[in-house]
Formats: sequence, C-alpha cells, structure tokens
Amino acid sequence: MEHIVTVLVYGLLLGGVYGLVSIGLNLIFGVVRIVNFAQGELVMFGMYGTYVAHAQFGINPYLAVLVVAPAVGLLGMAIQRLVIQPLTAEPNMQIFATFGLLIFFQNTVLALTRGQAYSIGNSAGNAVVELGDLKLSAVRVVTLVATTVITIGLHLFLARTMTGKSIRAVTQDKRAARTMGINVERTYLLTFGIGAALAGMAGALLTPMYSITPGVGGNFILAAFAVVVLGGLGSVWGAYIGGMVVGVVEVFAGFYIDPALRSAVWFVIFLIVLIVRPSGLMGQVGAEEVGFREQH
Repeated sequence: MEHIVTVLVYGLLLGGVYGLVSIGLNLIFGVVRIVNFAQGELVMFGMYGTYVAHAQFGINPYLAVLVVAPAVGLLGMAIQRLVIQPLTAEPNMQIFATFGLLIFFQNTVLALTRGQAYSIGNSAGNAVVELGDLKLSAVRVVTLVATTVITIGLHLFLARTMTGKSIRAVTQDKRAARTMGINVERTYLLTFGIGAALAGMAGALLTPMYSITPGVGGNFILAAFAVVVLGGLGSVWGAYIGGMVVGVVEVFAGFYIDPALRSAVWFVIFLIVLIVRPSGLMGQVGAEEVGFREQH
C-alpha cells in the first residue's frame, strides 16, 4: 500500500508537467482546429528565454515567466498571422506548415547553440519537500501547483469574460459565432497567442528541471497530444485531468511493468480513447467533427 501511494504521488507530479505543456496545445487545437506540431518548440523557446534571463540578467527562473510568456505569445501570434492564416483554405497544409516550423526552429537553435546543452544551476532544482516519509522535488511540486492555478485561471477567463466567451463560441460553432458579430480571425489570433504564451510559461517553469537542448520540446509533445485526446478537445480541465492520468499511468507502468514500456502503456490508452470516445473524457461529443464540417 505504501508503494502504491508513493507511485501515485510521483505520477501526479509528472502529470503536472504534462498538463502544463498540454493546456496551451489543447486551447489551440480546440479553437483554431489545427495540430500544432511546433508547440514543443515554443516550450523550448520558453526554456532558452528563461536561461538567458537568468544567466545574463540574474532573473529568477520563476520571475522570468513575466517576460518569457508574453514574448513567446507574440511569437505565436506572428506564426498564426503570417503562416497559419494565409493557409486557412488548406487545413492540411496548415499541419504541414507547423511541422515545417518544428524543423526550422530546431535547426535554427541548433545552428546558434552548436548543440550545446544548457542548464540552470539553481538551488531550487535540488530542493525537496518532505511529505511524511516522502521526499518530493520542490520544483515538481511548484509545477503541479502552478498547473492547477493556471487551469483555474484559464477556466475563469473562458467562463467569465467576454473575450473568453467569444473563444468558447468559436470553439462550438464558427459560423454561428461570426453571425453574432464575433471577429473569428481575431479570435484565432488571440487564441494562438494565449496558447503560445502558455507554452512559454511551461518552458520557464520547467527550466530548473531539464537540460535545455534544441530537441527538448520533443520530450513533451507526444505525451501532450495523448493528453489532449484523452482529456477532450478544447477542454481546459480535460487537459489537466488528462495530464494527471497520463502521468500516473506512466509511473505505475514504469514501476510495476517495465520502465521501457511506460510510454507504450499510455499510448495504448490513447488509441483506445480514440476508438471508444474520440471527443475525450471531458470533451463535448461531436466537437472533434465540427472543424471538418465547417470546412466543407
């Protein structure tokens, strides 16, 4: 029983990481209706930005969020306006474009850094939080708390503000939203910017935990796609809960089955959810088809 509790706690902490990376991806996926393969690279930019802020200016990694998140958000808006929007009539080309951005961003950073890995020598990275007999990484605890706060904040933003309600309207029915006077293109631009800013925020919060390399985004993106599908298209709480489920499943599989198969187990769950409930655990049934109906 003690082992189960320990594995469960570590799984929830890992789920906090996955949930944090997935929230922005889910928002973009649910509203703009494209699979943004470059989302992991936006996380990477957040990590590099945090490293530069810390190494060059002595800014605490957590305070660097205040600078890094808006900067990555502006980059996301530029991507949407200059790359995604011109391809609105060709949704398949939008997907290829984001994959092209993934390769472009990775190789650009690789050329600039010559592949050298960076890390933040921060005492917080080694700090522990004692919970009874458990010794937990303080950084992972902070990440879980931050993910929870961000999820609540984003939920309230979408539910209580006019801008948030406009985003939800576009998510449910783009044509009806346009009929009601909502600027759909502007909503797309804003949503992509928010999703990118959340990726930058994730990168800043994860910097004390991981070495920073041009390919670091790939460590998160596959799990993030599984989380988005599992939690539900466009559902903020779905991304949060999906991250917890994937994290717990991965840790349990690594502990009780085989560490080499831990990712394979949640990938199987990913396929089962796709087959049984394509809308995800908390997604609206039929929501995954709306974007395709609107395109024809």
